Amino acid sequence: MPHTLPLQDPRLVDRLRRIRLLALDVDGVLTDGQLYFQADGIEIKAFNVQDGHGLKLLKRAGIEVALITGRDSPTVSRRAAALGIPHVFQGVEKKLPVLRDLCARLGLEFDQVAYCGDDMPDVGAIRRAGVGISVPNAPEYIQKHADWVTVKGGGQGAAREIADTLLKAQGHWDAVIDTYLHGAG
Repeated sequence: MPHTLPLQDPRLVDRLRRIRLLALDVDGVLTDGQLYFQADGIEIKAFNVQDGHGLKLLKRAGIEVALITGRDSPTVSRRAAALGIPHVFQGVEKKLPVLRDLCARLGLEFDQVAYCGDDMPDVGAIRRAGVGISVPNAPEYIQKHADWVTVKGGGQGAAREIADTLLKAQGHWDAVIDTYLHGAG
């Protein structure tokens, strides 16, 4: 089932319709997983601009977005601020407890959460979320726990694929397209 396109699976579409929070790992999901360091030790990350726009579209549609990452990086803080993402958790080794606390704070149940990750610290959240998602650059033993493995890789449009799929499943897609067709976007 993980490699099935989500909108072709009626059971998965029903679960996608309930999502009110998309939580994402950063390295390997919003980036390609590579870490770049300058000679002075400053870390550089490359983010996909289409992923960022997709996350903004989700927020406009009323879907919360959160980042939960194992590393602590000022670059992630800056990217989240630029996208208007208020829920940013860095230096997190165990992501499921953080996700559980965030759900409690937002008044959400796990079946209202989609989570995307690519490595061992993400498995608990992938398995517990209403829709667990992974990326094709994740090891197979991580992918097998997901309900859906994106076609696009981490840092290569995976987050945009997730955003577009959620918007389509929840009936927001036509309004999003209409906004841009008529110059208001």
